[in-house]
Amino acid sequence: MGFIEIRDLKIEFTKIDESGKEVPGKVALDGISLDIEKGSFVAVVGMNGSGKSTLAKCLNGLLIPTAGRVIVDGFDTANDETIWDIRSRVSMVFQNPDNQLVSSIVEDDVAFGPENLGIEPAEIRERVDNALIKVGMFELRDKGAHMLSGGQKQRIAIAGAIAMRPDCIVFDEPTAMLDPKGRAGVMQIIRDLHSAGITCILITHFMSEAEQADRVIVLKNGKLLCDRTPAALFSDREMIERAGLEMPPEIELRDKAGLPKELVTAEEIADYIAGK
Repeated sequence: MGFIEIRDLKIEFTKIDESGKEVPGKVALDGISLDIEKGSFVAVVGMNGSGKSTLAKCLNGLLIPTAGRVIVDGFDTANDETIWDIRSRVSMVFQNPDNQLVSSIVEDDVAFGPENLGIEPAEIRERVDNALIKVGMFELRDKGAHMLSGGQKQRIAIAGAIAMRPDCIVFDEPTAMLDPKGRAGVMQIIRDLHSAGITCILITHFMSEAEQADRVIVLKNGKLLCDRTPAALFSDREMIERAGLEMPPEIELRDKAGLPKELVTAEEIADYIAGK
């Protein structure tokens, strides 16, 4: 049993037919079953339309299963009475930070979640300061959010999630709108959070990000295609092609150079070449 248990999960969206009647539409997820352990770092990858973001929204009750169950720390996401128990345990960070920022001043935005939980002001102050320090944004705490770069805004969105003190943070393509420097900064924050014991679930279409996780879940057409370690996945070119994905450039370099298959990240490959 995992911290998050997913059993036979199906998400089917409805549509309106020509007569104005609501009828079944696209099946976005079809029979997904898996467990996510507390403290793990899991990447979820797949082509556009594979169901990645739909799965992310199921993990804290933003979407309720059409069939099957999602259980978070013993709480069923389909139970309205315990939805806030779930959302206090699982926070979300979305692709576009502008859709997540709710206040004009940086520190006010980070404080928004804890305030809604009814946390005492002194503890909110401590949570906000600690969260901003963790994402490297403490010095900009009194700045206007509209004045920040895309990468800085995403850091503030992450700080808002951290301030909720969740057990798990789901990152739904958090670097998709960022430049390489911004992506690297966000990925470092995610690695640091994982090292601190927070369960991190990363939805991404960048294979170089997925290779940094402990485990990679591959979706295709709403179904679970495979569930492997990065080393196992990126040693299976046939599976990568079957999933419609691309090998990370560093893995291509590794294979062309005949380096050991257990080398996965760019850092591991560089260290091996340098003889460390």
